[in-house]
Amino acid sequence: MASSPLLLLLSLLSLVALSLSQQTQTSTERQTLLQIKDDWDNPVALASWSNSTSSSYCNWTGVTCSTDGSVTKLVLSTENITGDIPPSICQLKSLSHLDLSYNEIPGSFPPFLSNCSNLQYLDLSNNWFVGELPSNIDMVLPNITYFCLSDNNFTGEIPTSIGKMTQLQSLWLDNNLFNGTMPRFISNLTNLLQLALAWNSFTPGQLPEEYGSLTNLTYMFIAKANLEGEIPDSFIKLTQLVQFDLSQNSLKGSIPSGIWSFSNLKYLYLYDNNLTGEITINNPFGANSLVEIDLTKNQLTGSIPKSFGTLQNLSILFLSYNQFSGEIPEGIGLLPKLTDLRLFYNNLTGTLPQELGKHSPLWNLEVFNNTLSGAIPANICYNGSFTSLSVQNNIMTGSIPQSLGNCPHLNNLQVDNNRFTGEVPAGVWQVQNLTTVVMSNNMLSGELPSSLPSNLTRLEIVNNRFSGNLPSYSSLILVFKAGGNNFTGDIPSNLSTGMPLLQTLDLSENSISGEIPSSIGSLQSLSMLNLSHNKISGEIPASIGSMLVLTSLDLSSNKLSGEIPSALGNVKFNFLNLSSNDLSGKIPSGIDSTAYDESFLLNPGLCSSVSINGVSSCRSKDGISHGLRNLFIALGVIILVIIVIFALCLMRDYHRKKDASDPAMWKLTSFHRLDFTENSIVRGMTKENLVGSGGSGQVYRVSVSTRAGDVVAVKNIYSKGKLGTKLEREFDSEVKILGSIRHSNIVKLLCCISSPDSKLLVYEYMENSSLDKWLHGKSNFTVGSTEAPIGSLDWPTRLQIAIGAARGLYYMHHECAPPIVHRDVKSSNILLDSEFNAKIADFGLARLLMKPDEPETVSAVAGSFGYMAPG
Repeated sequence: MASSPLLLLLSLLSLVALSLSQQTQTSTERQTLLQIKDDWDNPVALASWSNSTSSSYCNWTGVTCSTDGSVTKLVLSTENITGDIPPSICQLKSLSHLDLSYNEIPGSFPPFLSNCSNLQYLDLSNNWFVGELPSNIDMVLPNITYFCLSDNNFTGEIPTSIGKMTQLQSLWLDNNLFNGTMPRFISNLTNLLQLALAWNSFTPGQLPEEYGSLTNLTYMFIAKANLEGEIPDSFIKLTQLVQFDLSQNSLKGSIPSGIWSFSNLKYLYLYDNNLTGEITINNPFGANSLVEIDLTKNQLTGSIPKSFGTLQNLSILFLSYNQFSGEIPEGIGLLPKLTDLRLFYNNLTGTLPQELGKHSPLWNLEVFNNTLSGAIPANICYNGSFTSLSVQNNIMTGSIPQSLGNCPHLNNLQVDNNRFTGEVPAGVWQVQNLTTVVMSNNMLSGELPSSLPSNLTRLEIVNNRFSGNLPSYSSLILVFKAGGNNFTGDIPSNLSTGMPLLQTLDLSENSISGEIPSSIGSLQSLSMLNLSHNKISGEIPASIGSMLVLTSLDLSSNKLSGEIPSALGNVKFNFLNLSSNDLSGKIPSGIDSTAYDESFLLNPGLCSSVSINGVSSCRSKDGISHGLRNLFIALGVIILVIIVIFALCLMRDYHRKKDASDPAMWKLTSFHRLDFTENSIVRGMTKENLVGSGGSGQVYRVSVSTRAGDVVAVKNIYSKGKLGTKLEREFDSEVKILGSIRHSNIVKLLCCISSPDSKLLVYEYMENSSLDKWLHGKSNFTVGSTEAPIGSLDWPTRLQIAIGAARGLYYMHHECAPPIVHRDVKSSNILLDSEFNAKIADFGLARLLMKPDEPETVSAVAGSFGYMAPG
């Protein structure tokens, strides 16, 4: 019994010792976290890391502890951390999980992470890391199972020592600058579940067949990695794959049939390759878990396998830009989860599966540019989720389904260039989400409704059989093309108030009568007006002369009379046709030019002060003395040669301008989703919007909508006459490649607009102008509403700009395929956005590095005058 007090005392001492040990541990962990914060220069996101707070450090932002107070996890993703990883982080001895993704951490890979002996999870993705990985990476991270370095700027070859990290389950090295050959040693990582090597500049080569040994792999992402050759047959052993992405490579051959037996496969992406042959599904019921198939832009032939109709979980099927022929299997229309079907640009025939939309939440159907016949499925919007229908350029027949009129989410309806008949269901014109309706070149009939959906911006019904009077809409429509129909009656007098934002109006080849309302001049956004081949009478309204963005006017083949208003001479027309009317008087001086030589034919009462084809002269017919007449004849002999040469030059310019005058000659090539048309850009290129000019053209600041901030920069590239066929093709090819660039430090090319005599490049607008103005301008300049003093950039901002420009150039030189050499890098070609992020601009002198077997080389010295680009 005497020993009991002793035992009690020993127990108390043990508890005190344990408490003191925990207090010491707690104090150490807290001080380490505060040291890490200090090493990072006290970022705002870590404000809760403070001794002044009463809460436990285990409740601080991003901190997770074990029961004894040891820090086991730091999750500081998206916290705007900009400093290097401090070595103090490895003083957290129990740290096993470190996530620093989506910050702006610079520098090379920290080798001191070898001191984080318990680290198993490391995510450094979406930062600014550079340089090569340590050659002994397996020794630096001996226990790592999750390793993610995605979206950085790591370079060099992937270290072979990674092949020794056999405990790895997830390896993410995508979207970096790694080079060298595709690492075969990764096949040693037999525990690997996820592998991402996409978007790196590997040496062109084949997929290692050894990867077939990664039988536990569920996720493979090796897109845009310069892969060549065939998909190895050994890949049929990767039966656990859920996502299989080898898109945007140069693979060829057929798809191994064994892939279709993967019972867990959900996402298959093989688009933008050169795969050929037919798709054969040996065991369709084994692949019934597929939810997404994308085989776009290959060279696949044959018919679409009927077995696709057995993939009961299939939601997305993309087979566009191939050479499939035959009919679309009826079974596809029975798939219960199908949401998106895209089969455009093939050689498909037959009819659409008539059950499409009835059994699934289908929202998008794109089958344009085939040879499909038959009707649109009657139940296409049976489940009410349908949004977009694109069946243009087929030979389909029948009527527009009534079900589309009960489709509340419908926003895009494109059925042009088919053989549809009948009236458009009234319900279609009442769908308020509808933005685009293109029905041209069919045999549709009936009358247009008295009102249109409030969101409709484009209505094209050219060459149909619509009739009745033109309604006076109240709409935000931008493009209204209704030529080649049977409309009658007058042009509504309130057209300008009903469609105030109208940019294109085509009512040609109808039976419209009455006069042109003078209120039409209020359409200040209108750039193309075509009222030709109607029965319009009266005079041309003088108000048309106030439409300063109008570039194309066609009033030919009507019954117009009177004089041409002098105000029309103020308009800069690219295309003008007033022929076949009953106009009289003198042609106004602004358009009395041989440039409009065929614009006034078959108007007997017109006269011209110059020699215009088919128009009489306005010269005086009074008598002239014999001596003066002889003098005129003598002078005429002297200047005859000059007149002939001048006329030939005008004729040359006229034919060049005539080709470019028709709006249909404008070609828009887009590289991003656009909320504007080519007319929006052309009408904004006015003297007031000119912001700069150079040897290759002029630059305009153009607002593309009434919303604040919707501004683009438009560069008009001078063209001395038509480009040759070869140069035209090379220009289009180069612009398309530059338009595919996606990098935060390269100015985004939104689209290219071209006509026979001009090229327009449309870029995102940079609010802070160029670096040259901030560094070398001769006077203060205005940025937005703020006056910017010259030389006001502080040094952190200058460093930020320098790093951004370097990253953009590095991307062009080492990540683009083929690489791009700018050849005119200077401060005026480095533009700054609202946050002073640098973006490389002006690729007018850029050249693509050709492959060795391509004949074209760069031999001329390029750059601005007095400037030599770096080698």
